[in-house]
Amino acid sequence: MMPLTMMNAGEQCTIKKIGGKEDTKRFLENLGFVVGGTVTVISDTGGNLIVNVKDSRIAIGKDMAVKIMV
Repeated sequence: MMPLTMMNAGEQCTIKKIGGKEDTKRFLENLGFVVGGTVTVISDTGGNLIVNVKDSRIAIGKDMAVKIMV
């Protein structure tokens, strides 16, 4: 298991755990980041990621991406 920030562009992976406080977990779940779901990294620019989750492209900061374990 490793944080989402360690994935390379084009890689698809399964979300295994979401860390952080309850508010953070709820925020990420509302965006579509749920345990067992798949996420694909589209690009990584300066630590900020653009990912494809549930057929939507989402830009996520490095501070949030490290809380998503794949």
